[in-house]
Amino acid sequence: MYRELLLVLTISLTTVSNASIGLCQIRLQPANDSIGSAATSSITRSASVELNNRDQQFESLQAELSGLERQFGILRRVVKFVSPTVVHIEASKDASHDSQLTSGKSDSKKIEEAGAGVIVDLSGKHYVVTNRHVVFPSKLESVRIQLNDRSIVHPTQVWTDPSTDIAVLAIPSLSTIPAKIGNSEEMDIGDFVLAVGSPFGLAHSVTYGIISAKGRRNLELGNKSIEIQDFFQTDAAINPGNSGGPLMNLKGEVIGINTAIASNSGGSEGIGFSIPINLVMAVVRQLVDQGQLHRGYLGVQMENAFDMVKAKRLGLDHPVGALVKAIKSGSPAEKAGLQVGDIILDFDGVRIENDGHLVQTVGLTPIGREVETTIHRAGKRLRTRVVLTQLPAY
Repeated sequence: MYRELLLVLTISLTTVSNASIGLCQIRLQPANDSIGSAATSSITRSASVELNNRDQQFESLQAELSGLERQFGILRRVVKFVSPTVVHIEASKDASHDSQLTSGKSDSKKIEEAGAGVIVDLSGKHYVVTNRHVVFPSKLESVRIQLNDRSIVHPTQVWTDPSTDIAVLAIPSLSTIPAKIGNSEEMDIGDFVLAVGSPFGLAHSVTYGIISAKGRRNLELGNKSIEIQDFFQTDAAINPGNSGGPLMNLKGEVIGINTAIASNSGGSEGIGFSIPINLVMAVVRQLVDQGQLHRGYLGVQMENAFDMVKAKRLGLDHPVGALVKAIKSGSPAEKAGLQVGDIILDFDGVRIENDGHLVQTVGLTPIGREVETTIHRAGKRLRTRVVLTQLPAY
């Protein structure tokens, strides 16, 4: 190939530079003469240098990849560690009993709901934690829990709470492995997470992403019964069937329970929501110990449209806290001296971000305990104490 190329180039150059001489005076140089040998040697040296450079690049890539493989190795180890603690759940239910699934239409057909759950330890006993909408209102014998070894068990008892969409399933005494529970308060935006679940019925699927945001509240989910909200937002792929599955940190600890997605297509679009595990476990303990969640009651109605204009008018630099719009007669708030127009800034040592945050904080505060509350009123900060009662049944 080099010989032919060299001949062509010699003809072209000679023809252009010596047009007046004519083609009869052109002398072609064979590839094995001194000029051809030099050119061939030059090309050979260039090829050799290029090969050496590629070898060096390849070695550099391998060195850098070894570091990445160590990181990927951690991910594989985390997945292997958590897999025995994750279960696949299938539940048969009457669609007419669940408005979240029927969109208000009356239909008596049986449907199959698939989801996931995670095994937790409470006082030496093992339970499965999942979402309420995965199992409610199925009968015990209609709920099938597939363990990591593919054995099937049925729950012996189920507790659910609609205000948080959390369910706890008691399971027979088996050699199950409980998950390690992390501290969701330690998670921050940008932290890497793994989501494990059964998207579209594909059990033990794992996806990877980060915490995209914290404290997502006031989301309109299902039939709007989920009133206590404090979601993590994640871009780890969450699809139908991931509900109830764990969100894990890179230590292999559960830091959330995957619950919902924001989607126009019905599938993952990079916006999923997970209930922080601290909130989950607080509800789980009450459900198992007391049979239900006893929500705290303050007795105030908040202003949803608390914007910058109202904040400035009330003497704040920006809208923070919960603006009181109305107070129930005889409520703990009235007894504590709260007034319409007050802005609740702190409750039980928690800095209140907005009205949804107050609902979540009050709802999980123990009933009967005196709680210090900081309010903003007429340009001043005041402190008062309030004793919560149980949320009345309406």
